[in-house]
Amino acid sequence: MPEFDILSFGETMAMFVADEYGELARVKRFHKRIAGADSNVAIGLARLGLNVAWLSRVGKDSLGRFVTDTLVDEGLDCRFVRTDPARPTGFQLKGSEADGRDPAVEYFRKGSAASVLSVADLDPSLLRARHLHATGIPPALSPQALELSASLIRQMREAGHSISFDPNLRPALWADQRTMVDTVNRLACQAHWVLPGLAEGQMLTGVEAPRDIAGWYLERGVEAVAIKLGPEGAYYRTAQDEGVVEGFAVARVIDTVGAGDGFAVGVISALLEGQGFAQAVRRGNWIGSLAVQSQGDMEGLPRREQLEAARLALSL
Repeated sequence: MPEFDILSFGETMAMFVADEYGELARVKRFHKRIAGADSNVAIGLARLGLNVAWLSRVGKDSLGRFVTDTLVDEGLDCRFVRTDPARPTGFQLKGSEADGRDPAVEYFRKGSAASVLSVADLDPSLLRARHLHATGIPPALSPQALELSASLIRQMREAGHSISFDPNLRPALWADQRTMVDTVNRLACQAHWVLPGLAEGQMLTGVEAPRDIAGWYLERGVEAVAIKLGPEGAYYRTAQDEGVVEGFAVARVIDTVGAGDGFAVGVISALLEGQGFAQAVRRGNWIGSLAVQSQGDMEGLPRREQLEAARLALSL
């Protein structure tokens, strides 16, 4: 049996969240959390009882210790997180909005320890994980991190392990859009399950309709595609099936950041349990709906007992 169910990797930053509404320049009080799309998914999967290995780097500073301690407390195996004495831990400032709009975020990550994550940081034992979850963020950080991303995806696929890929496009981190699109697609097309948002899929493929976006990836070897449609739910397509799975009604949206990560948690966990793709997308929609009802990027992600309590009533 493999030691790990999941291998995930990337940058986790410290995050200072505004305790009051208004422009970040005027906010005087913040509280400290962590942030990172890749680690959000890792945390969500660990909360559901999966054994998750986390590969990353942090600075030899208080923020690095805070990040690592928080991830360990969330159940991640952080033995493979390297401490860099020469580079700092990245951080971000995040605003608060009263009406559920996307909050303002300012990043301070250039030159961070995680930005130079590389194949030299990879322990061979990690390649025995059942599943790899990858995103388009690490490849944007540096040539070294891009090389690591490509190597992990290639080696895990050659070993016969499943791979999920969320584009998580961050145009500000790339030299230009063409480079971003070409690089992200090159990696995505080696995955088994691709999980873009609608706007991301349109940008990456040059086609508009969810069915055509999914078809673009299926034609290039991907086994299944789920396209996030916001409150409307998600469209999915495999070689055998396709459809739209409705979203879950939410009384009040508090914070939209992390909803896509919650969706990935639901889809991946259900597929690893052997559920069908439509059923996996339904779980993804449910967890995404929980994420938007909580302030914070990963605070609303459920634990296993919450999933079990909802499973029968909601067909999860």
